[in-house]
Amino acid sequence: MPVTHEPGSTPPQYLVARLRRALAEDPRTAELGVQVHIRGGVVVLDGEVTSAERKQRLEDAVRELVPDAAIHNEVRVGTPVQPGPSEELR
Repeated sequence: MPVTHEPGSTPPQYLVARLRRALAEDPRTAELGVQVHIRGGVVVLDGEVTSAERKQRLEDAVRELVPDAAIHNEVRVGTPVQPGPSEELR
C-alpha cells in the first residue's frame, strides 16, 4: 500500500525523519549511512551495508513501523574495506 498524505495522517517528511531515527537508534540496525526516501508513495531504502543480513534487518525494522507500506530496499551489500598500513608520524 502506498504511503500517502491524507488529512490527519503523518506528512511524508515526518515519516522519513521518524524512520531514519529509528534505523539509527535500533540496535539491530544502528545505521546512519542508509537513506530513507518516499517516492511515489513507496518507502525507498538506499545506501550500503556490509551484509545481506543487515540489509534485511533494515527492511524488517521499517516494516515494523509502517506495516502496510510498500518498501523498495535498494540498499547495496558491499565488502568492508580493510584499513591500510599504519602511518608513522614524526
